[in-house]
Amino acid sequence: MKSLIAILILSGAAFSQTVPTVFIAGDSTASNTERKGWGDPVADYFNPEKVRVVNRARAGRSARTFLNEGLWDKLAADLKTGDYVLIQFGHNDGGPPDKPPARGDLPGIGEEAQELTMPDGHIEQVHTFGWYLRKFIADTKAKGAHPVVLSLTVRNIWAAGKVERGSGQFALWSQQVAEAEKVPFIDQTNIIADAYEKLGEPRVKELFPVDHTHTSQEGADLNARLVVAGLKGIRSPLAGFLSAKGEAVKAAPSLAVLHLPVPARADLPTLFLIGDSTVRNGHGDGIDGQWGWGEPIVSLFDTSKINVVNRAVGGLSSRSFYTGVYWEKVLAMLKPGDYVIMQFGHNDGGSLDGATGYRASLPGSGDETKQVGDETVHTFGWYLKQYVEQARAKGAIPIVCSLVPRKIWKDGKIERNSATYRKWAAEVAAAEKAPYIDLNERIAREYDALGPEKVDGLFADPHTHTSRAGAELNAAVVVAGLKALPEKPLDSYLLVK
Repeated sequence: MKSLIAILILSGAAFSQTVPTVFIAGDSTASNTERKGWGDPVADYFNPEKVRVVNRARAGRSARTFLNEGLWDKLAADLKTGDYVLIQFGHNDGGPPDKPPARGDLPGIGEEAQELTMPDGHIEQVHTFGWYLRKFIADTKAKGAHPVVLSLTVRNIWAAGKVERGSGQFALWSQQVAEAEKVPFIDQTNIIADAYEKLGEPRVKELFPVDHTHTSQEGADLNARLVVAGLKGIRSPLAGFLSAKGEAVKAAPSLAVLHLPVPARADLPTLFLIGDSTVRNGHGDGIDGQWGWGEPIVSLFDTSKINVVNRAVGGLSSRSFYTGVYWEKVLAMLKPGDYVIMQFGHNDGGSLDGATGYRASLPGSGDETKQVGDETVHTFGWYLKQYVEQARAKGAIPIVCSLVPRKIWKDGKIERNSATYRKWAAEVAAAEKAPYIDLNERIAREYDALGPEKVDGLFADPHTHTSRAGAELNAAVVVAGLKALPEKPLDSYLLVK
């Protein structure tokens, strides 16, 4: 017998005008047809007298095909003011966009598009994964409803006792779009992965009877429960519509979705690292062979004397690290005698109204501002000053670094950022009388001496993210820079004498 939800979906019956509806837009990991997804069992966690749950997820669909096949338009037509839409895609969004099954998007979150000839001969304009998510978000808001973006579910793929945390970059792109559009985001990928690793590989395999992507009914219910945990963790208004079963679910820790480390020992001082993916890529586990220097630098410190905690987050700028929860959480942990090493610049550029405008800071180190919606945007240097001043107010010692250089050669030398972020970081450090390490110049000199052929082996992508070897070299340069500081703030904690 079909569930009431399924009957309503198939019949096109009108939805209640007295209670809000929670719609689910996604693929087979949420759909309940021949596969078992979380979309149907999640209804049991809500009080039907307070909210209606309608699962519109469809097997085999990507964000692109969910739109192109009219599935999104049908969902949007049923939206009313006060409704919610849980949006989760990613499993079917990879692959060549113009080869069978012709459902892949362009990678990334930008505005670029391509006109491509499909296998059946028709020409289609294909957009990025992020573009489709923004379309869903904008349409939802236009109807007075509330979008919530979820990263994709976790596949049963393990290595060295750890489960795969997301297929490709779709979890990161989902987060970036949600942050840019200022809508709630649940990193379901990490929430589920954490739960799977607690269960252990043998037990989790029992939840995947068919393949590594689709769960059993038991697995679907587990994922549904974790969706509710995620909603509670971000303090969603939907947490007020739960049934007794939903009320019994424990909220996911607010930063479990970021999977960021905390100090191991409260009795020791802590060195916090803040920055972007050149400091900490992904989860600090070498995703796609890319490593930031904040991971290998730990081995250069005596961790019986000091905690080294890498709180850098890929894709963030000096602005978005400050305006999000990231700096707030570091600040809450800071105590007298701690240290903060900061390095930003790679993600601060671009237009404020461009695809990455949500993270762009104004150029310079002055007090200029620009109003963007409800936010007052400041200069790159202004944000660095806030980190310096607020760290000091907590009794911690701030250390400013210029950004690491990219692998871009000019006239036989690595190109420096002498007129922009390197210069502005130096200006802030001088004005605030803060210790300063010119990583841009120090690392560039190392690369110049090695030459292009050897430097190629230090990078895991064309010019920005280092391999493990490159990260180790950069970490050693950071330590050399620390030792060269007149204040010698961290010398007593270093293993390198």
